[in-house]
Amino acid sequence: MLKQFSKYLQRQGKSSRTISAYCRVMTLYFKWCEETFGEPPAQIYRANVLEYISYMRNLKNYSHKTINHHLSSLRCYCDWLIETGQQTEAAVLPSDFMKVQTQYASPCTVTKKDVEAFRQRILESGSKRDYAIVTLCAYTGIRRDECVNLKLSQVDLTSKEIRVTGKGDKQRLVYLNDKTVHALREYLKERQSASPFLFISRQSEKLTPSRINQIFNRYSDTITPHKLRHFFCSHALESGYSIHEVANQAGHSNVQTTLIYANPTAQAMKEKANKL
Repeated sequence: MLKQFSKYLQRQGKSSRTISAYCRVMTLYFKWCEETFGEPPAQIYRANVLEYISYMRNLKNYSHKTINHHLSSLRCYCDWLIETGQQTEAAVLPSDFMKVQTQYASPCTVTKKDVEAFRQRILESGSKRDYAIVTLCAYTGIRRDECVNLKLSQVDLTSKEIRVTGKGDKQRLVYLNDKTVHALREYLKERQSASPFLFISRQSEKLTPSRINQIFNRYSDTITPHKLRHFFCSHALESGYSIHEVANQAGHSNVQTTLIYANPTAQAMKEKANKL
């Protein structure tokens, strides 16, 4: 069932990361059903959803944000069942979702000094490919999946721009700074492959998202591709980009997502609290 559900999510334009998260939630739900009722039901029943919400709140002590994540997955799974004729009624209602106070502090937790030290460690390792990947992520804010799916035909180093295909197959033009252009040019000098994809490995014509994670983990215990995306958004605003410019470059469908990066970091707010 989950394989068919995954294919449905792919048709919906969901990223591989989102698909993996949704399937993981559904696996947990089915496990709960099996432990509670003896076997997982073929449909998503309203009564079961309400019991599961109570279980998450009172026994697992999940945060409201985590509960909402589970409910989003259940609702999407239910939508698939209805679309394929396996179910007729919605089992997750809008009123089921928990109210969550909008985060105020910027999610950025790494400084430019941290990022530059990270880049330097990779530069000194001798891997021009890894150095190009990290530099691209840090100074364009592209997602991990967008990075591995980037093709040579989408890169124009003369014009200093790349065409990125993001969520929902939406394309956007992302501009490159000089350090990113230099890093990519140095990598391309030694790249030898007929693969249409920009970043390759010895084993395949395309890197996988998990391989990107391994690269980051090799050089840092704290910096991840997603944290570099946070860094780009925060650093771009500090450098004079407008909210709409950052939203466009990062591929945010809603500027409200971008606005949060204009707020001080959690550390800055703690420092202010100590001055009271």
